[in-house]
Amino acid sequence: MSKIDEIQGDPLALERQVCFALVVASRSVLSVYRPLLEPMGLTHPQYLVMLAVWERSPLSVREIGDLLQLDSPTLSPLLKRLEASGLITRERSGDDERRLQVDLTKKGRELRTMAERIPSAVIARLGMEVSELTSLHAALMKVISAVRDAANG
Repeated sequence: MSKIDEIQGDPLALERQVCFALVVASRSVLSVYRPLLEPMGLTHPQYLVMLAVWERSPLSVREIGDLLQLDSPTLSPLLKRLEASGLITRERSGDDERRLQVDLTKKGRELRTMAERIPSAVIARLGMEVSELTSLHAALMKVISAVRDAANG
């Protein structure tokens, strides 16, 4: 029996586990982002927050949490560090004092220009075709949706 037959026959083979592939792929892709984000002074989670704010600011903290699928205890420290770095502001909404609005500072808006090079640099470093990455993204979004549906159903 060949190694491939053994793996295909064993439902607990490490190489067959979706969770294993996702974790290793995630760590590997994040290691590609790290040296690109360091000159910008951002961690990957901070970069994700900035992507949301660059796209849709101003946003409430709740809206950012919903977009990034992060809870408040995880998101709050990220926002505090971004504010301390001078990239965003957090202010109470004039309409609703309970609502905290996040907006870009001038420095935060200017950082977007630097960030625009990140996607093409990631594609180049991964050495994959855009069509492959688009298909991978679609498959991952399908997994996310299926997990969400299973949790809600």
